[in-house]
Amino acid sequence: MNRIRLACLALTGLLGSSWAGSQAFTSYQGICDASAAVALDADHFAVADDEHNTLQVYRRGVPKPVGSLPLKDFLDTAKESDLEGAATIAGVTYWIASHGRNADGEFRKDRHRLFATEVVPGATPPTLRTVGQDHRDLLEDLKNAPALKPYAIEAASQRAAEAPGGLNIEGLAATPQGHLLIGFRNPIPAGGALVVPIENPRELLSRKPAKLGQPIELPLDGRGIRSIERVDSHYLIVAGPPADEGSFALYRWSGKAGDKPVPLAVDLQTLRPEALFQVPGTKSVQILSDDGAVEVGGVTCKKLPQAQRSFRSITVELGPR
Repeated sequence: MNRIRLACLALTGLLGSSWAGSQAFTSYQGICDASAAVALDADHFAVADDEHNTLQVYRRGVPKPVGSLPLKDFLDTAKESDLEGAATIAGVTYWIASHGRNADGEFRKDRHRLFATEVVPGATPPTLRTVGQDHRDLLEDLKNAPALKPYAIEAASQRAAEAPGGLNIEGLAATPQGHLLIGFRNPIPAGGALVVPIENPRELLSRKPAKLGQPIELPLDGRGIRSIERVDSHYLIVAGPPADEGSFALYRWSGKAGDKPVPLAVDLQTLRPEALFQVPGTKSVQILSDDGAVEVGGVTCKKLPQAQRSFRSITVELGPR
């Protein structure tokens, strides 16, 4: 990952009347690598850090976390699971790991997890608990899906996650039908980002095989998917390079396989966005940055003591379309 220096920034140049307003970033403490997030209510959100198997709960605008959910025992993991995406369906939030090999091309079983959480009723602030069992065979489901044979998932899974043609999952979104959409950072077949539907997400929590729908290829100018989220009647996609080098961009997509995503003219500057969600009851979205490589006093964030770690976030108001 490129080294990035902390800087105050704001989102500018929003596309036409589709977006309105911008806001300087807010820093949240305790973790650097904000890799997936969901809103819990209008004031709170949960964040996964791809370096640790703990979910953090924050109150919007308050730097320190107000709760957490350790997952090591539930996931039965010795190393980090590389959690990368999240989506909520009917009060149940699904979290997905990268399902990819590490930077050295080594297989890590800890990274093969899909699981779910929910908010404990009546808890203030919102408190998370796990739901059902974790699913550990999604890679096999992907390999065995007839519709995915043209994408050589088996071969991709043998390469390092960020290597050309490697396998790396970073996005997860809910559909109006109660399905999930998996967004791939890698591979990028013919320059199009890969999206694969899961049609039976709830069954995965009892470790039944995934029923996978027809894959979709989205032209994102050679980028992969870093985050995908349903916002009102469409999806917002954070797109970025399959490896470390390259630029990030934000797109709006109708959700229809034949429709091309529309780029939004947003200057992300040094932000490395890897998670976004709509703030409930508003026309705003919150965008989170993976700041593991941000330098603070010459030391990268992920190497700092936990009390000194932080990530940046920006809230942007959506205007009339």
